[in-house]
Amino acid sequence: MSDIKKIATRESYGEALVELGKEHENLIVLDADLAGATKTGTFKKVFPERHIDCGIAEADMAGIAAGLAACGKVPFMSSFAMFAAGRAYEQVRNSIGYPHLNVKIGATHAGISVGEDGATHQCNEDIALMRTIPGMTVICPSDDVEARAAVRAAYEHEGPVYLRFGRLAIPIINDNADYKFEIGKGIVLREGKDVTIVATGLCVGESLEAAGILAEQGIDAEVINIHTIKPIDEELILASARKSGKVVTVEEHSVIGGLGSAVCDVLSEKLPTIVKKIGINDTFGESGPATELLEKYGLTAPSIAEQVKSIVK
Repeated sequence: MSDIKKIATRESYGEALVELGKEHENLIVLDADLAGATKTGTFKKVFPERHIDCGIAEADMAGIAAGLAACGKVPFMSSFAMFAAGRAYEQVRNSIGYPHLNVKIGATHAGISVGEDGATHQCNEDIALMRTIPGMTVICPSDDVEARAAVRAAYEHEGPVYLRFGRLAIPIINDNADYKFEIGKGIVLREGKDVTIVATGLCVGESLEAAGILAEQGIDAEVINIHTIKPIDEELILASARKSGKVVTVEEHSVIGGLGSAVCDVLSEKLPTIVKKIGINDTFGESGPATELLEKYGLTAPSIAEQVKSIVK
């Protein structure tokens, strides 16, 4: 996929905030001394009066965002996923989630593709943390097109939203004319009958490529993009699982509590199905080039294809 245009979803986040900022004066952006990395600096250049740098104080930032939301503003608080979901968890839960305030959390640098920053910054637990908060919507876009649409949808949605973005530039896969983003609705990117691959984030593109590899070996895989992990598209997952009888989930996140767990929650209750979860297997990440880490942890197309074959056979 080297010849396909690639953009990091954190870049998409920054550009989308500028677009929305031009349309809505009540949009406020907060950052915790990482505007250059989270790309909210793009918004700051255009709307300096509506950008607040809270310093290295993520818990305070969550409280400030809650206060702004209580005053009728629509704040987007931004930091690395490790800090937005991890360090500020209590404040997000109690100050934002509990009163169900209209705060949007733009969490960048999620997963092992953070690369050389290493295990302390590679947050593979944030989806699990955020989906347990009552009323929290959790979105993990698969490319630039979807990330921009997700930011707009988050603004229009009433209530707290967690948006998960990555550091690594990834291929654009949703640049088709009929693309439509809707919170809580998954998208079938490739139809198939032998196995269902349910993916999120950067793993969607890799799963599509894996399906191509499988097709050459006589395996017809259906690929579903689940950009909204909470609320999850139960109807779509059940329909595909009913057809294929086997499901594989793929995510750049721990296999505990993330997309795989959300899919299993649906299937175990309503349609018991064989499920294989591909992701980070109860381990911390490590420092290294992002692409090499994705390969080592089994999240590249060839590796996904091999793991899918194991469940089909």
